[in-house]
Amino acid sequence: MASPTFGLNTRPAFDLQLLGEEREPVLVVDRVLQEPQRLVDYAAETASFDPVIPGRNGYPGVRSPAPLGYVRDVVTALRPAIDQVFGLEGVAAPARAECSLSIVTLPPDQLLPAQRMPHVDTVDPLQFAVLHYLCSDAFDGTAFYRHRSTGFETITPEREAPFHARLDSEVAACPPPPAYVSGDTELFAQTGRVEARFDRLVVYRSRLLHSGQIDPQAQLSPDPRKGRLTANIFLNYRAL
Repeated sequence: MASPTFGLNTRPAFDLQLLGEEREPVLVVDRVLQEPQRLVDYAAETASFDPVIPGRNGYPGVRSPAPLGYVRDVVTALRPAIDQVFGLEGVAAPARAECSLSIVTLPPDQLLPAQRMPHVDTVDPLQFAVLHYLCSDAFDGTAFYRHRSTGFETITPEREAPFHARLDSEVAACPPPPAYVSGDTELFAQTGRVEARFDRLVVYRSRLLHSGQIDPQAQLSPDPRKGRLTANIFLNYRAL
């Protein structure tokens, strides 16, 4: 069976943010799809979400593979902007993309300690997170952070060991409370934030410290039409 496709908007709106002291780029794109509700309908009617297993899943909710046609079209359309913003023209090219439809469902009191703090997905400078909001504007978005004691906003291979050593000692002395990250914390200062908006997409390097912003009063429904539904693409480039 052919993968369903979802028409892209021919006139999306682009915005660029440079965050924190490291001036790390974050690309925001609005009006991505011609009919974004079709992707929500796919999630509700066709997708098969794996159950969340508290204490084991890295993502605090349910996930399902995204349609390959959607992933291919989005990556192809975004490539010129990503290449320009992140300085990849003639330097690197897309090599692999993985994408899941995701819905946050885990109650705060079931979060692992690592899920209560900002994180990075990898230290690889050629991996990018492409996050597409498919939920109501009532849900919160994504925020970016600086680790206070090291000053790190991105975690590079050289920073990885000292960052985790410092963070592990801090968490051992003062564990984060059982809650989703919201704003500044004792260990992390917020450097920027992108609000959730239906059919908004945000692109950033996966090594940038970040966290989803989940209102403690939010209704964490597993229903794709009611919950915090996003499409999460990890896009890997390779050096030329």
